[in-house]
Amino acid sequence: MAVSQTQEQNAEMSHTLLMEQPQQHQEDPNDYQLSKSLSRLETFLGFLGFYQHSIFTFSLSWLLFLLLGVTLPLLIIQLTYCSACQKYEIKSFDLEILASQSLVAAISLLCISHNLRKYRLRKFLFVDKYHGHGAQFRKDYVKKINDFFRLLAVWLVPCFIIKAAREVTRVVYADYDSWWQMVLVLIALLVSWTYSTTIYLSGCALFNLVCNFQVIHFENYGKLLERDLDVSAYIDEHICLTHYLSKISHRFRVYLVLEFLLATATQFVSLLETTRNSGIINFINGGGFAVISVIELVGTILFLHAAAKISHRAQALGSVASRWHALVTCSSMDTSQQGVNDSGETINQMGSLRITYSESDLEIGDFVPVPTANQLASYMSFYQKRQAFVMYVLSNPGGLTVYGWRIDRTLSITIVFIEMSLFLFVLGKTITITTD
Repeated sequence: MAVSQTQEQNAEMSHTLLMEQPQQHQEDPNDYQLSKSLSRLETFLGFLGFYQHSIFTFSLSWLLFLLLGVTLPLLIIQLTYCSACQKYEIKSFDLEILASQSLVAAISLLCISHNLRKYRLRKFLFVDKYHGHGAQFRKDYVKKINDFFRLLAVWLVPCFIIKAAREVTRVVYADYDSWWQMVLVLIALLVSWTYSTTIYLSGCALFNLVCNFQVIHFENYGKLLERDLDVSAYIDEHICLTHYLSKISHRFRVYLVLEFLLATATQFVSLLETTRNSGIINFINGGGFAVISVIELVGTILFLHAAAKISHRAQALGSVASRWHALVTCSSMDTSQQGVNDSGETINQMGSLRITYSESDLEIGDFVPVPTANQLASYMSFYQKRQAFVMYVLSNPGGLTVYGWRIDRTLSITIVFIEMSLFLFVLGKTITITTD
């Protein structure tokens, strides 16, 4: 009997646990969705080789990159180069394009894997329990992670179509022994290019994701001011936000500088190669410069847009705090100031309520008590605290910086226009129609 009772109790406990497990997901679906989205993101980054937490994964990741991203296209360039068809193939062009493509991907893999190995994914994205502000932003986090994959696909698919068109056009004019050899070369080149380009764009999109997570907090700061909190709480929150921006700037500064310098160097090399060459430059032999220029320009736009966006949000907090200070000051003054119009009606400035008194009742106003010194002192103290808070926010605009240079809209627009000018010149030199 005792054994049967124990079995019944165990069965009831198991049934209770099974019933409670889905209820936990029903009670907090956002937490479950966030964990699921982060797990999907972690799997994707691990598939690309960004997770290098051990010697084995480190060696495997870089071995795969060297084989698939460097060695495979290098062998194809060396083995399939046709010395007799100089008109359609220029070997130096392919080697320089491969070098640029491999370097930007290697920098992305090196910098992002270092940060992930040091901070792990949740801490790296500032969504752990110390930085994520609990369950308040979990739904927004899930949306931003989905936008990460959507953004990557939006830019990668058109670039892949351009690359595939270039390679198909090239292999048609090349002299291959058989059609299956042509197909194998085409597939190998596209697989290698897709792997390297995905690594590069994933690093840029991941930086964009980190910035977008912080943009959520900055946009919520205005709602925080609507709560009746002490001014010190607002200052503490602002200090935390600027501290997180400082961390992001420190973690990504080397990555941003190296990627920007390589993108600019690629544009200049493309200019030199396409202008000094005396042969025919067209989409077949020089189109690779146009493709790599498009890819690197897209990556530059991704991280510059994210950096400028979060810097703009940080600088806008000054106007938000000033508006809050003005509204609170006017509201505080309106509650203590009431007027009497010509018809003998007392008007409440805070609302639309109008209370009519008789002339005898107006004499009661002579006995309205004057605010005490303690009340005035309390009001002035709160006013001075708000004024000090506004001055603090205006004096600390914040924003992402790279070795002291703040990445704002002015700097971003300047860099993008320089890169666009170089890119359009390269595009005009490579995509040409000749009659020869």
